[in-house]
Amino acid sequence: MNEHDDAFPPYTYVPGLGRPHPVSSPFGHSYQVRRPPAEPIGAGDWSGSREFIRGIKLFNAGFYWEAHEEWERLWHAHGRSGPIADLLKALIKLAAAGVKVRQEQPAGVVVHARRAADLFLKIHNQTQEHMLLGLNLTRCAELARSIADRPPLDPIGRDAVVGPVFRFQIEPEPITPS
Repeated sequence: MNEHDDAFPPYTYVPGLGRPHPVSSPFGHSYQVRRPPAEPIGAGDWSGSREFIRGIKLFNAGFYWEAHEEWERLWHAHGRSGPIADLLKALIKLAAAGVKVRQEQPAGVVVHARRAADLFLKIHNQTQEHMLLGLNLTRCAELARSIADRPPLDPIGRDAVVGPVFRFQIEPEPITPS
């Protein structure tokens, strides 16, 4: 990763709203940016994963497409299966719900948020853990379900400066030594 990895892009990508695709367009904010494959999160220690933390920062700031991309890199690093991969997939779905809010597609918000809620609960039921990567799985499922039940509107408008569309932040709890 380089010194620019912590900076936010100049815009968030929303399909269909006229901004250049970040990767495939020569005018995109990540065009020809080469990044090494993400490293799996070791032993569930999220605090050492720059990609996981970057995804959270992007999500919390309203860069949903970019957060989705960051977490998808980690999802692939985890082989797309298992509890951590499922948690990353749930976060990807939550970020996709944010993109659908920006696109003013409430049906898409509902679909992605419900899938996120289902994944959070699946992980909880399979692992019998209530925390994973510092996130309370039950609370995450409740937040995702509330988005599905009442899809929000983009409070800042489609052409405005980037900002969050959800009324919560993803804030993993610090890792405490056993």
